[in-house]
Amino acid sequence: MSVEFIGYIGTRLQSEIIAPQGPALDPAHVEKAARIHEEGGFDRALVAFHSTSPESILVAGHAASVTRHLGLLIAHRPSFTAPTLAARQLATLDVFTGGRVALHVITGGSDQELRQDGSFIGKDERYARTDEYLDIVRREWTSTAPFDHHGTFYHFEQAFSAVKSPQHPHIPVYFGGASDAAIRVAGKHADVYALWGETYAQVAELVGRVRAEAVRHGRTIKFSLSLRPILADTEAKAWSRAEDILQRATEQAERNNTFRKAPPQNAGSQRLIAAAAQGARLDKRLWTGVAGLLGAQGNSTALVGTPEQVADALLDYHDLGISTFLIRGFDPLEDAVGYGRDLLPLTRELIARRRPQAA
Repeated sequence: MSVEFIGYIGTRLQSEIIAPQGPALDPAHVEKAARIHEEGGFDRALVAFHSTSPESILVAGHAASVTRHLGLLIAHRPSFTAPTLAARQLATLDVFTGGRVALHVITGGSDQELRQDGSFIGKDERYARTDEYLDIVRREWTSTAPFDHHGTFYHFEQAFSAVKSPQHPHIPVYFGGASDAAIRVAGKHADVYALWGETYAQVAELVGRVRAEAVRHGRTIKFSLSLRPILADTEAKAWSRAEDILQRATEQAERNNTFRKAPPQNAGSQRLIAAAAQGARLDKRLWTGVAGLLGAQGNSTALVGTPEQVADALLDYHDLGISTFLIRGFDPLEDAVGYGRDLLPLTRELIARRRPQAA
């Protein structure tokens, strides 16, 4: 099984330990981040989505314009753009970029955030809407003739896209969401199912559930794991970095009052909080410090150690079925440089060595 590495392109410099720098959309930062990831050998970079953030498809288009080979994983919330139009937007960008686009579907787990974009339905209904949305997107991408659709949420007559992705059979679909409703949709639609950085036991359990759901649809799925590696040239220095990150994250949260004030609604955060409740250091080198501090507001667990130690832990996850690692640092640009220099080539080399043995 091969390995894919995905980085992260923010729209400005910021993190749990770095106060936001500049305007909400800083083109120079987007350009710098895109080039760092391309030069570092990342396969793709994620462009995130939030109900108040700069628009992800447009940000990805700009990142693509300053790179030649870097793939873009575009986070997209289904239903706020008509599925026929979204399919054409993504296919158009995929043609312009020479087949570098992938779609990361995030239905959303926060009622408050979704209401900012005008959605007031409950979680299970949102995932039912996502299911229908992706049915239409896929037909728009692949249909060779106009089609009608009369569903619960959408109605179209003679829908059709004249522009088609150069990728076959269509643009890859990554999918996030850990609730039962999300897993049902993932089994039907996901090419790659995305998890946050959990314990080995949690990952094995969730991979098994998603695989079983995919089998019901006669499909196979790949798996992605999101982590925040903290590297140093010795293990002691790496753990010292982790403690410094926790201190800085605490100070920033106190200044900005960004501690989570209520239990999270989304299942992914709930799973990370359950991991953090087991302790700050789990398995070989999984660290839950920031996730526990901030209530798992997003991808916030880390692997801590030397590049060799972290690569070894990544191989453990690889053995559990993870073929994609979405990694970003608490210092987004500097860490991306370090990952490209030290972690990516080492992990790829170790996995390549295993293939002849497996064969």
